[in-house]
Amino acid sequence: MAADAQRPNPVYAPLMSAFEKLAKARYVNLETYRKNGSAVQTPVWVARDDGDLVVFTNGDSYKVKRLRHNPKLRIAECSVRGALKGPWHQAIAHVVEDESRKQSAIQAIRDKYGWQMTLVDIGARLGGTKKNWAVLAIRLTGDE
Repeated sequence: MAADAQRPNPVYAPLMSAFEKLAKARYVNLETYRKNGSAVQTPVWVARDDGDLVVFTNGDSYKVKRLRHNPKLRIAECSVRGALKGPWHQAIAHVVEDESRKQSAIQAIRDKYGWQMTLVDIGARLGGTKKNWAVLAIRLTGDE
C-alpha cells in the first residue's frame, strides 16, 4: 500500500510532465483568441511560480485584453521567433491583481532569465513602462 501512495496518479502524469516541460522551456507560444474567434500567437518568456506558469507583459497589450475577454488559450514550447518545438496544450489564464503575487511571479522570471531580465527591467524603468507590467497566471486544463 505504501508503494502505491508514492506512485503518481496516472491520470495526472501526462499533464504534470507537460507542465514541467513548459516550465523549463526558454520560450512558449501563447495562442489567445480575438472576439471573432481567430487565434493570435505570441512567443513569450515563462516561469513557474506557486503552481502556475507565469508570464509578464505590458498591461495594455492586446494579449491581456484578449485574455480578459476569453481566458482560454493554448500554449506550446517554441523558439524565440515562435516556431513550435512541442505540442499545443489547452490552458486558462488570468491577470494577477494581487501585488505580492505579481512580485513573486516577476521574481520567478528574474531568477530564470537572469541578466536578460535585468536588461528588460532597466529598460522598463528608464522608459517608464514598468509600472504598467501585468502578470498572467496560466494553468493547463488537460483538455486536448
